Order: sequence, then structure tokens, then C-alpha cells
Amino acid sequence: MALSTNTPRPVLEISGLTKHYGGVKALTDAQFSLAPGEHAAIVGDNGAGKSTFVRLITGAEQPNSGSIALDGQPVHFDSPLDAREQGIETVYQTLALAEDLDVPANIFLGRELTWLSLGPLSILNHKAMRARSVEMLSTTGVKIQDLSESLRGMSGGQRQCVAIARAAGFAKKLIILDEPTAALGVQETARVEQIIKGLKARGVPLIIISHNLRQVFDLVDRIWVFRQGRIIANLETRHTHPEQIVGLITGAIDPARLVREPVATP
Repeated sequence: MALSTNTPRPVLEISGLTKHYGGVKALTDAQFSLAPGEHAAIVGDNGAGKSTFVRLITGAEQPNSGSIALDGQPVHFDSPLDAREQGIETVYQTLALAEDLDVPANIFLGRELTWLSLGPLSILNHKAMRARSVEMLSTTGVKIQDLSESLRGMSGGQRQCVAIARAAGFAKKLIILDEPTAALGVQETARVEQIIKGLKARGVPLIIISHNLRQVFDLVDRIWVFRQGRIIANLETRHTHPEQIVGLITGAIDPARLVREPVATP
């Protein structure tokens, strides 16, 4: 279906994305679209294809077939670094943080600012990295009292907030969060969710992978349901309910019986 003149072009558009490992069909013919400023959730049981989907769209693995477009332009990622350079920032469950380094060093890990670039003998611009870190943390509402403290002494929630602030500070196109609160307590979860809501208010597009349906219904505009390696439904959050999503995930509800909303494609 062609986009109308009043329909904004999707930030991210996936067509026919497929990944097989020998005879195992991890993901088949995935069609996905994310509108500007939209927050979407990817849900499904373990082994449904969610992680494979994320690895493919972030360059961690290569698909057998299918295409990816950012802002209407075809892209191909040979590695996560390629995806990052194209404006996709991902916060994995492992966070990819260096526990023995302080906050600015973690935020600029792999993207250090320097006074003089001489390879391994480069002179780092610690002052500029600290000032920019303060700006990133402030923009996302993250509060860290002592930026010089190593992450090893911080709580899981503080580390997660640092990782999200880093992603938000560098993301040019969208942010992907993989189970951002899975290992957090109630208060830390609430803090991370407030940061996500702040990203929504700023119009930052976001994809969240989560098993927490309460969280999903609180945070996103659209829910994409994965089952047995396929995307079987995409529903506006306001037009569905948790029982329906659970039924789709478990197979108790046949997606063919739903009134499916078409995904706009150019």
C-alpha cells in the first residue's frame, strides 16, 4: 500500500527478513515498520525469533534474505559498528559497560574525544567528555551524583540508566532496548521507565523487547507479536489488551481471525 502524502516515511522498514540456521527457521519473512517518534514493543515466547530479529537489524548477524531501510534508504550492516554509524543504538541485556571505568569513560567507550590523535598514544580530552556526559545524563533525566565513580560500585539500575543515556546521546535514527529492566527491582524499573517516557516526549523512536506486558502497555504505541519465527500480528496498544496479546503469544488466538492493520510501505 503506497504512503499517502500526509503519511510520514517510516524511520525503519523491514521487508522479508529471513534467517535460517541449517534446517532451523529462526525468522521467516519478517515485515516490520516503525514510524517517526513511535515506540514499539517486540513480544513473544522464548525462541519466537525476537533476538534473531534484533541481531539482524543491528548487523550482529546477516540474513539469508530480506531488506532493511532507514528513512526510506536501503542499508546493509556488516557489523553492529555499521548499524551504530548509521544511527541505530542498541542497549543489550549485557549493557556492554566497563565496570572499572567511570561514567564519562563508559559513555564515550570506543568514541573517545581527544586533544591529539596518535593511535594508542592519543591524548584524551577528559574535560570535554565529562561536560558532554553531564549534558547527556541531564537530557535523559539520569542522576548520577559522582561521575568519577567506577560503575562497579553502582546499582544495576544506575548502570542501565548510564547505558540508556549513552544510547540516547548518540542515536541519530532510533534506539533498541533489549529487556531493559529484566534484572532490576521495582524502584529501579520505575526509574528506567521514566527515562523511556522522556525519550518518547522528545520524539526519539524506540524499539523495546520485553516479557513484561504491564511495562509494554504502559510504554509503547504498537505491539509486534512474534511466534515460531514469524511476526504474526502488529496491533496498536490502545486497540488491544493483555489477554489478547497473551493469546497470540501462546497460540490460543488465531491471528488470522484478527482485524489486522496493514503496515504502510512505500
